[in-house]
Amino acid sequence: MTPQAKIFACRGSRKIAENIAEAYGLPLGEVVIQEFSDGEFQPSFEETVRGGRVFLIGSTMQPTENLMELLLMIDAAHRASAKHITAVIPYFGWARQDRKDKPRVPIGAKMVANLLTAAGATRIMTMDLHADQIQGFFEVPVDHVFASSIFVPHIRNQKLDNLTIASPDMGGSKRANNYAKWLESEVVICYKQRKKANVIDKMTVIGNVEGRNVVLIDDMIDTAGTLTTAADMLYDQGALSVQAYCTHGVLSGKAIKRIEKSKLDRLVVTDTIPQTHDTQKIEVLSIAGLFSDVMQKVHKHESISSHFLE
Repeated sequence: MTPQAKIFACRGSRKIAENIAEAYGLPLGEVVIQEFSDGEFQPSFEETVRGGRVFLIGSTMQPTENLMELLLMIDAAHRASAKHITAVIPYFGWARQDRKDKPRVPIGAKMVANLLTAAGATRIMTMDLHADQIQGFFEVPVDHVFASSIFVPHIRNQKLDNLTIASPDMGGSKRANNYAKWLESEVVICYKQRKKANVIDKMTVIGNVEGRNVVLIDDMIDTAGTLTTAADMLYDQGALSVQAYCTHGVLSGKAIKRIEKSKLDRLVVTDTIPQTHDTQKIEVLSIAGLFSDVMQKVHKHESISSHFLE
């Protein structure tokens, strides 16, 4: 007999965890976080997890305490004799550090993968990694689902004429091409040059967007510099409309102000990261149903290949 799964939430991802648990049909498990006066904290499961499967939901966006809390909860579940410990990480932070791009820097994504495994995670579940090869950093199974299974139907429902999918940079060309394949549309690529991180020096577009309705596709939006520059440039090149679909809405620094001031018609993100902004230009789609379905299939040892719409 398969023991019932239990779902627990890290504090930074409480809202999305509640939505996932509701879609799954289970209440969230009870966790108490004891905080010490110096900022240290200690999670405690207030119910047994012995011999069962636990899903620990926590995106690892900033601050760093979100990652530390997830690691402590994994360790607590391991020491409480949980048989299966699945770290559900809708947004996998530190993923931009997937290689050494200059001397004497860390490979942060690999280090985080090592920490999660060392803490006791037996499975990882995440969405739209910044670099696909991060899956190979783990020695445990990784379920890497794609927001395209949510975004593609949403784009189709708009019934846009003369649709063109655009990548805001060369690195996202594969992702844009996959979307274009499913949507049977054209593809263009924005080519950017940087002098330093988060600062664009020059941008051009490869392809024709005149008279087209353009949808920019990316895995994340941080300071919004690239996306807003691309949107303005595409309009200048003759685009009829420009929307953007980005899985992870980091939206740090001056991102909201840039979006408001830009020619971008709309930005669609998911709730892998809590969204607290107040702007009419941003729409948030929930990933709760997708993750709850994948979690149920994993618990029942069923195939999840239908969710790998890349």
